Amino acid sequence: MRQLRKKAATGPAAAALICAGALLSAPAAAAAGHAPATFSADPLATWQTDGIVWSLAYARGVVYAAGSFDTVRPPGAAAGTRQVQRHNFAAFDAATGKLLPCALSFTSGAGPYTTGTVRAMKPSPDGRVLYVGGSFGRVGSTGVANAVAVNTADCTLRKDFRPAVNATVRAIDTTDRGVYLGGDFDTVDGRSRKRVAAFTHGGSLLPFKADVDLPVRALSAVPAQREILVGGDFASVNSRPVHALAALDITSGATRHTYPDWLPAASVVKSIAQDGSHFYIGAEGTGGGVFDGRISARLKDGTMTWKDTCLGATQAVLPYNGVLYSASHAHDCSQTPGGFPELGVRHTLLAQSATDRHILHWFPDTDGGLGEGVGPRALTMARGVLWVGGEFTQVNDRPQQGLTRFGTGTPTSLPQTPTPALLAANPGKVTIGWRASWDRNTAALTYRLYRDGKLVSRQTASSTSWNLPQMSYTDSVPAGTRHRYAIDVTVTGTRTSHRSPSLSVTVPAPAGPTTGG
Repeated sequence: MRQLRKKAATGPAAAALICAGALLSAPAAAAAGHAPATFSADPLATWQTDGIVWSLAYARGVVYAAGSFDTVRPPGAAAGTRQVQRHNFAAFDAATGKLLPCALSFTSGAGPYTTGTVRAMKPSPDGRVLYVGGSFGRVGSTGVANAVAVNTADCTLRKDFRPAVNATVRAIDTTDRGVYLGGDFDTVDGRSRKRVAAFTHGGSLLPFKADVDLPVRALSAVPAQREILVGGDFASVNSRPVHALAALDITSGATRHTYPDWLPAASVVKSIAQDGSHFYIGAEGTGGGVFDGRISARLKDGTMTWKDTCLGATQAVLPYNGVLYSASHAHDCSQTPGGFPELGVRHTLLAQSATDRHILHWFPDTDGGLGEGVGPRALTMARGVLWVGGEFTQVNDRPQQGLTRFGTGTPTSLPQTPTPALLAANPGKVTIGWRASWDRNTAALTYRLYRDGKLVSRQTASSTSWNLPQMSYTDSVPAGTRHRYAIDVTVTGTRTSHRSPSLSVTVPAPAGPTTGG
């Protein structure tokens, strides 16, 4: 749901909304022993942009980031410093993240480089060509019309693929036999092509033709089924009512399948991706009673296999190794397994089991950032690393603009250290309490309580940002003595928080006998 909400603080205030002491299972625990592995939630050092990344693509060892920006800057560089010009298009080494010399400039043609935008990219199946679409009239000094092709070997503009598209291109997909564009246009090369068109790899317009009444935002070809999945804002396809999602004949453009009850009227499809056996869609809705989440369906027959119920518009979906990653601003997944309640907090990056929709314990986060303030907009996988682009200016509460990435290495972030408090003191016994902390990577945390530097209690509990249980330990100590208590948190011994400041406790002495008068 495209409603902007103020991000609430986590910690005791948020935890007070959950029953104290309720040690609820973590999301991953519900699939104990069966949850697929996710990336580390700790971001890798990544170059940044000074604007929005709308699209990401990977081909032959290079990750391409494109959108609406004028410069990029190195990891850790503050906004406005150490800038390198890259006009709406930049290329990075997929293995190292290093900025590459490939620096084509995509502009409107009306000014030097401050206007124009790239909205979609897709490589050819062999990775030798990168197809680029958006709203631009020039690439460098060459006049074009919203769609071009780039040779990935030398970062040069191809001469054979330069169709004249009369409005914004928002989606691209490719097959061994053709290139498909979707967007806002209704004319291509002077011929009618309403919101979707197909070309040979050499740029010739194919007979494929469909009449779609409103913008197409997502395309996913399924050659084995002779279909192409089309998603967007539309309410009519080929002169018949079809809402937001359709499967078209990959050669003719005729309607093959529709999905009449999948999305309500106020929801649209923003993303479609597939993994060989299933396809997945990400939706965005406006107003009440909308669908904002994700759907899984079988490629072979279009049968839905699951549908989650999260609220918070989904901008991109990407399946990988049994996990469906999504870019969104989900704020209420209370009806989805492993999900979270509405607490006014957005979760902008999610991972869920591609098999059963269960939300996994992987919680990196971004702010809303620029533009519409919805955070991440694009996802791609490159050599086992997840790249994320969007509007954000922070990742995990630290400055990082437009672009970030996540790998499979051991996390380095430390759990937050709890603050111990005295809950009760009686002769011979004291009870020390603390609110559980949480970790972006791991649900089960072990809390170690020390008395005078000696370990006296070890407890393991599962927690999330929305469920921080109250914990305690009752210690037996001689009456009338004084002690200092401290606590730390560890994740299976690999990552341990700093030890808390000491809490000084005096154990009461027994009450003396009462004498009569």
